[in-house]
Amino acid sequence: MFDVIVIGGSFAGLSAATQLARARRTVLVIDGGSPRNRFADEAHGFLGQDGRAPLAIMRDAQGQLRRYPTAEILSGEASGAVAVDGGFAVALASGGERRARRLVLATGVADELPAIPGMKERWGATVLHCPYCHGYEVRDLPLGIVAAHPLSAHQAVLIPDWGPTTYFTQAQFEPEPADLIAFAARGITIERTPVVELLGDAPTLDGVRLADGRVVAMNALFTAPQTKPATPLAMMLGCEHADGPTGPYVKVDPWGATSVPGVWAAGDAATPMHNATLASAAGVLAGIGVHQSSVRARAERDH
Repeated sequence: MFDVIVIGGSFAGLSAATQLARARRTVLVIDGGSPRNRFADEAHGFLGQDGRAPLAIMRDAQGQLRRYPTAEILSGEASGAVAVDGGFAVALASGGERRARRLVLATGVADELPAIPGMKERWGATVLHCPYCHGYEVRDLPLGIVAAHPLSAHQAVLIPDWGPTTYFTQAQFEPEPADLIAFAARGITIERTPVVELLGDAPTLDGVRLADGRVVAMNALFTAPQTKPATPLAMMLGCEHADGPTGPYVKVDPWGATSVPGVWAAGDAATPMHNATLASAAGVLAGIGVHQSSVRARAERDH
């Protein structure tokens, strides 16, 4: 039995596992190999890693983790998890199971983009969700926001710092009066006719076609996809969830502990704010939280 199983081998999971390995705990990372950021060619705003491919960052992190003798990485999907005497049993999609005294869920989220032809082919390249992650790379180009929820107007107010901005309401998300004042101050154009198609040779973007047939020149779009847990493991274990602006996430305390004793969560699965640096930091906190929990439990047993 491992001290800890970390499910998910991206920024949050590897950060948690590294802390635990350095604390000399036996830790197994189960990684399905499909991180959320696999669609992006480069990561940005990540200290010391700006401009590097996310997969290259993770390969380096895996290599560094493997140097610790108490750490292992298993490539495969975790298909289930249940509480058992002394800890948890994690079922593998390939068969068999692994057991640990504690779990860290760093399973991430899956994105559901607006149902507009051409969106998926450009996701992570010219269809983007975070201006802080990708805005600089599309600076000074015609930019748009495809509204997907009531907070899209807040996102729109930010975008003019990177380029001339058009807000597409999609005939659903009309700006509030306060938003209209901010839009005017920021020079944002409002387009109320919905976008129905993205144009150009993907993954590049040349423009968008509107429902009335007009074509608007556009080189990048920002939108906020709906998100859902990438796996049902937290639900299986009974972890309490909260509703975020784009979808549900696992409720955790400041150290990543969930409502289920012995289970921690970190990264995009456990916060409404999605960012590589924040995910890595959350993994660090979860790893430390797990270690300190094990120390306290051992002290209580010995006492």
